[in-house]
Amino acid sequence: MLAVATGSEHLTRAMRSLEALFLIGVEGVTEIWLVRHADCYRDMTDADDPPLSALGRDQAQRLAERVRRAKPTAIYSSPYRRAMETAHAISDDVRVDHRLIEMALDISEDGTLDFKEEPVAAATRMRTVVDDLAREHDGESVVVVSHGASIIACLSDVMQLEPGRLRLLPYYTSISTVRVLGDRRMVGAVGDTAHLE
Repeated sequence: MLAVATGSEHLTRAMRSLEALFLIGVEGVTEIWLVRHADCYRDMTDADDPPLSALGRDQAQRLAERVRRAKPTAIYSSPYRRAMETAHAISDDVRVDHRLIEMALDISEDGTLDFKEEPVAAATRMRTVVDDLAREHDGESVVVVSHGASIIACLSDVMQLEPGRLRLLPYYTSISTVRVLGDRRMVGAVGDTAHLE
């Protein structure tokens, strides 16, 4: 009996060490929730800066219920309408950060996307956002409402992947988390949409 208890204590200690390595349950960690805006493309009438669709408004409300329970210190948003409307579903107190915009792109007649901003530039831009938020909100939780490709660039950077190599499309209102402590950066959840289920 004693050997089993000792073995389980070692395993428990090992798992706690592993969690700490990934900044889980560590005192002083800043947690940044990267949220993709809600849907704006269904029944779209304004292609330049579209508002949320009816589906998107429902997604934003479900996201808001989940986020409010987490009690973040601050909400940041891209200035684009779809992101602002998503952020305002959570709180009236939204801080606009122009660095949170989507990667610049052109859309051809056949719907093909041609990104004008290089992935490495987007990763650098998003890294400065994460660094600034970690400094300003040391040990707190913040929500950042942004866009799919910019979120992918940020996650790639934190995971130390070559820019443009992460093959992932965050769904509308999905939550991906980045944990920061000093110079350490770790990805927690990726593309979590539990609030939509």
